Amino acid sequence: MARYAEPHRHYHTAQHLDECLALYDEIGPLAEHPAEVELALWFHDAIYQPRRADNEAASADWARRAALAAGVGAQAAERVHALVMATRHGAVPQGRDQEVLVDIDLSILGAPPARFDEYERQVRAEYTCVPEFLFRRKRRAILEAFMARPAIYATAPLGERLEARARANLARSLARLRER
Repeated sequence: MARYAEPHRHYHTAQHLDECLALYDEIGPLAEHPAEVELALWFHDAIYQPRRADNEAASADWARRAALAAGVGAQAAERVHALVMATRHGAVPQGRDQEVLVDIDLSILGAPPARFDEYERQVRAEYTCVPEFLFRRKRRAILEAFMARPAIYATAPLGERLEARARANLARSLARLRER
């Protein structure tokens, strides 16, 4: 929890973790290894430095070490590691557990517009070190990649509930990014 409270964080905070865990309570039972998915949720953004490209790898390594130290078997610890790695934006979820985890992590994209707009402000606040022109270009690329997916959500419950709103939120955000 101390990591999620670091002062440079604005989105990758306990608020995001709480939102993820609340949704886990709803769709976690869809997972093959629900306890591993829950553990991966706790660790998926544990290490987050906006200037680093290896946040997921560092978080995944920490999750594996913590799981092994707690007596979790090696295979389960490796699955937790793979789950955290699946939260990289370019990664394609492999298997039901990764689909559940990634859908939960990306649920913010399908949040009600006011929450989505807050999320967008929070992300920008985390990247104040990045010049506006560069932030806009990189952010556009990330959001366009989500829009290019045939489906943002792999699980039926979240796909049915969030897909259309996520696409509307992304389109609205992309329009704002292009207008300046």
